[in-house]
Amino acid sequence: MHLGTPPAATQAVDPTAQRALAINLDETVYGSFSEIGAGQEIARWFFAAGGAAGTVAKTMSAYDMTVSDAIYGKTGRYVSRERVERMLDHEYNLLHERLAASRGDRTRFFAVADTAAAKSFAGGNECHAWMAIRFQHAVGSTTSDVVLHARLLDSANAQQADALGRLGVNLVHGAFAHWKHPRSLIETLLDHVGRDRLEIDWIRVAGPAFKDVDNRLLGLHLVRLGYTPAVLFDVDGSPLLASESIRHTRVLVERGRFAPVTNVNMAMLDRAREAFEAAPAAKPGAPRGPIREIMEVTMNNLRDRGSAEDADFLARVDLINTVGKMVLVSDIGAFHALGEYLADRKAEATALVLGVPLLRELFNENHYRRLDGGILEAFGRLFTHDVQLYVYPTRDVITGKVVTADTLTVAPNLAHLLEHLRANGLILPLTCAPDTLITYSSEDVRARICSGDPSWRDLVPPPVAAAIDRNGYFGESCPVE
Repeated sequence: MHLGTPPAATQAVDPTAQRALAINLDETVYGSFSEIGAGQEIARWFFAAGGAAGTVAKTMSAYDMTVSDAIYGKTGRYVSRERVERMLDHEYNLLHERLAASRGDRTRFFAVADTAAAKSFAGGNECHAWMAIRFQHAVGSTTSDVVLHARLLDSANAQQADALGRLGVNLVHGAFAHWKHPRSLIETLLDHVGRDRLEIDWIRVAGPAFKDVDNRLLGLHLVRLGYTPAVLFDVDGSPLLASESIRHTRVLVERGRFAPVTNVNMAMLDRAREAFEAAPAAKPGAPRGPIREIMEVTMNNLRDRGSAEDADFLARVDLINTVGKMVLVSDIGAFHALGEYLADRKAEATALVLGVPLLRELFNENHYRRLDGGILEAFGRLFTHDVQLYVYPTRDVITGKVVTADTLTVAPNLAHLLEHLRANGLILPLTCAPDTLITYSSEDVRARICSGDPSWRDLVPPPVAAAIDRNGYFGESCPVE
C-alpha cells in the first residue's frame, strides 16, 4: 500500500477514506484545496475515495516560491500562520466570487489550506505544518475558521505526507460534523493518525460557528488529550505557538499552583530576573535574546482539587496575566523533561526559579526510579541544555533559620553531586535579607479567602486582589462545611 493513496480494494475499510467519501456524498459541501510542501496530501484522499466531483472545485499546489508569492503575496516565512491565512483569504474569496451566484443558495463553501516543511531530501530541517479551513457552517452563513499547527514526528517524508493528509481529512470532516462541539472536533483530529506521528500544539477557532468558544480552553484540551506536552499563552491570554515565541530567547520559568499568584511568587521571579539579566552569555560578546518571563502551571497542579476544572484554569491564567506574565500550561512533570521541551523549541538559555523546599525534593532519588541512570541521568538531561536553577531561600520551620541553596544539606551520598552543581554555577542562590523573607504559599492565601479573613489581600499583588474581588475567583472551590 502506498502511503496517502489507498488502493481501491482497501478504500472501503480505511476510516480516513470513509470520512472523505462522506464529505464527497454531502451535496451541500463544496470547496477548494491549496497545499504547499508535502504534496497534495489532503486532496488526494478525496479523489481516491470516489465522488470527488461533488466536493472538489479546485486543487492548487504552488510549490515555487516566486509563483507562491505572486498568488498569495510575500511573507517572512513560508511555513507560517501568516502564509496559511493568506492562502485561505485568496482561495476562499476566489471560490465564492466565482460560484456564489450559481450555487450559493444550496452550498456550504469551504477552502482548505496547508503549508508544510516535511522532511527534506538532505534532512535536518524542522518538520512542521500550518493547516486551516474556512467554511460556512450553514448555507449562506458568514465564514468560520479553524487554524492549527502540527509538528511532524515521522522519520520519512512519505509518512509525514500521509499523516498530514489524514489530519486534513479529519479537519474537513470535523468542521462540518462537529462545529457545534469544538472539543469533539479536536478529539477527532488525530483519529487513525496517532499521537506518535503528529503533535498538535496550537489551535484557534473564530467566526459565527464558534461565537461562544474560548480558545484558551481549546488549548487546555490539547494538553488534556496528550496532543501536546504544553501550550503557551501571552500576557493577554491569547494562545501562542511556543516554538515561535521561545525561539532564540532567554526563558525564565517559575513553576507553581498560582491559585492565586502571591507576593512570594513575584519576589522569586523578580530576583531571578535580576540574576538572569546579569548572567554572562554562554559565548562572550554574543548578542543576547530577550527574556520571556513565564509562570508554568502543570496539569498535576490544576488537578490539585480533584480535576482540571475549566473555571479554575481560566482564573489562574487571568490572575497571572494581571501581573503581566506569560502562562505555560503543561503536562510535564519532571524538571529535565521541561528543560528538554524548552530546548526543543530553541530557547537560547533557560532559568528555572524554585524555592529551597523544591530543590531539596529534586534530590529525592525515589523520583527517578524509572530512569536507568537514576538521578544522574535526570540531572544530566536537565543541565545539558544551558539550564540553571535559581533558588529562593526559605525559613526552617523549627529553628527559624534561613536556608539557602548554599546552606541546604542533602543525603550524604548526594552531597558531592550538589556541590558539583553549585561549583559549576548550575544551582545559584537568590539573595534575600532575612527580615524581608516571605514564605507563605498559595494554599495559605486560598485558606484565608475561604475563611473570610480579609488579610489575604496583603499577601497578593494589588491587581490580583482586585481581580479576585471583581470576579469572585476561588469562592466556589472552598470546601463545604
